[in-house]
Amino acid sequence: MIERIVDAIDIETTLLCEDEEDAKNTAIQYLKSLGFSDVDVVFVEHNGFAARIRLRAYVFRPGDRYAWIFGGDAR
Repeated sequence: MIERIVDAIDIETTLLCEDEEDAKNTAIQYLKSLGFSDVDVVFVEHNGFAARIRLRAYVFRPGDRYAWIFGGDAR
């Protein structure tokens, strides 16, 4: 199914964490454990015991050989 994604997956969640840096590290580590190697933090806001965080996991960046054009994993 991943080859049907045009560019990226955005994920927004709330994490229990000590601060914004802890939230970023935890979220990036989690997405990498799912197999995404190209991850950006789009937004993070810590409020006391938790942080609201939005991440973008890129499947294809601009200029990549897109699987949805070439069929299969065209990287």
